[in-house]
Amino acid sequence: MRYSVIIPVYNRPDEVDELLQSLMSQHFKDFEVIVVEDGSSVPCREVVDKYKNCLDIKYFQKPNSGPGQTRNYGAERSQGEYLIILDSDCILPEGYLDSVENELKDSSADAFGGPDRAHDSFTDIQKAINYSMTSFFTTGGIRGGKKKMDKFYPRSFNMGVEREVYHVLGGFSKMRFGEDIDFSIRIFKGGYRCRLFPGAWVYHKRRTDLKKFFKQVHNSGIARINLYKKYPESLKIVHLLPAIFTLGVVLLLIGSFFCLYSLIPIVLYALLVCIDSTCRNHSLRIGIYSVAASFIQLIGYGTGFWRAWWERCILKRGEFGAFQRTFYK
Repeated sequence: MRYSVIIPVYNRPDEVDELLQSLMSQHFKDFEVIVVEDGSSVPCREVVDKYKNCLDIKYFQKPNSGPGQTRNYGAERSQGEYLIILDSDCILPEGYLDSVENELKDSSADAFGGPDRAHDSFTDIQKAINYSMTSFFTTGGIRGGKKKMDKFYPRSFNMGVEREVYHVLGGFSKMRFGEDIDFSIRIFKGGYRCRLFPGAWVYHKRRTDLKKFFKQVHNSGIARINLYKKYPESLKIVHLLPAIFTLGVVLLLIGSFFCLYSLIPIVLYALLVCIDSTCRNHSLRIGIYSVAASFIQLIGYGTGFWRAWWERCILKRGEFGAFQRTFYK
């Protein structure tokens, strides 16, 4: 078996259906699929059963423990030379596995990852969120794109790793958020070779509304400090940018009570994002939504970063996350 595709899922049967449909359409066929239900109240067993005659697929259910431990559960029950880990809200183009196979034949890798894109069927909000996470004008530019501000760290929405490397590293840690970056850091610290496969991209739905998106990026900001406490050398200047942006916006808003010209930098940035997103997505509506999504991404991450810095670095408290009970609501 060449590849084991591992899909952790929590209350996402419709998305799993779309992902499995895209896996059935792959040109490269030497792979198995492992779906692991992480304590879902809305299971996807019936969806998986539809594909049992079309795919080499296995389905497991387990108590809720978070995505990292759920991926480990699937990895322990897999057989492939390489493990490919996907989020349940991804859709693969038909040539995805062909691209992975060709990259590995050209040059070996112990671990790899690919970028993500927005599908035409995605809502305008999802396309705006995709813009905010991948644009050069936000920190999303480091997330699997071509313009790099830091070396490439695979993310768990689209990640591959050689089975033996996964075993040696012990899989994902018990971190609830930031567990994929923690795993990528350990890949580099272990001396393994990690590569970006530009052609192995996926359609990634991300969050379906801005409220859920804020919860996600706020926890990402918290996770960055949690990671810093484990690996101080992992904190780079690029990781500080949302926190600096957030502080700058606060100072400019305070300054606007004394001088309205203080709002000019905020307005210019909003116009820049709106124009760029409108041109990229061919939609003014998405351009306007992208302004909101970009501010939410930067300020959500920035406030999470400052909050965790205060809690963990100043007050010396332990690791934590936010919105634990309402993260998926």
